[in-house]
Amino acid sequence: MALFSIYLGQGGVIMAVEIKSKKAVVSKAPYELYMAFSDMRNFVNMLPEDKKKDVTADYDSIHAVVQGFNIGVRVVQRNPYSRIFFEDAGAPFKFGLTLNFDPSPSNPYKTEFSIIVDAELNFMMKTILGSKIKDALDKAVDGLAAMSEGRLPEGVDPSMFPEGFDPYKNGFHS
Repeated sequence: MALFSIYLGQGGVIMAVEIKSKKAVVSKAPYELYMAFSDMRNFVNMLPEDKKKDVTADYDSIHAVVQGFNIGVRVVQRNPYSRIFFEDAGAPFKFGLTLNFDPSPSNPYKTEFSIIVDAELNFMMKTILGSKIKDALDKAVDGLAAMSEGRLPEGVDPSMFPEGFDPYKNGFHS
């Protein structure tokens, strides 16, 4: 569900939009996920080799060129094992991102994971990007849950892995 408020910005009417992903149970403890996401260099290590050339990262930030746009995020606050707050560091619009790592009520070794995006968008950008951002967040949450259970995320083609790497021999199953 997206919440928004309206105010005037330099380009006219700007809407502060909040977009929440679905929640999914990830088969990892909150501290494990938190530690993986708290160092931005880990994101680069997860990328295919052909995508790494346009990405740079250090512990607190990551920058990339995506479809000709320079986009970056930096960590602004870490609440150990429960939340990480990011903000844009050079993007076409202002946004923030919150990763939530809540212990599963039924199993402390699993995590209820969700993502929240807060963005400042004009009406046209909200109309074009709003549902796409929500879909991308839900897909990321579902993908993380699938990988934590040893499944490849939906839509991932095993042939995209480097030659000689068999995902099914490395913990993934169909």
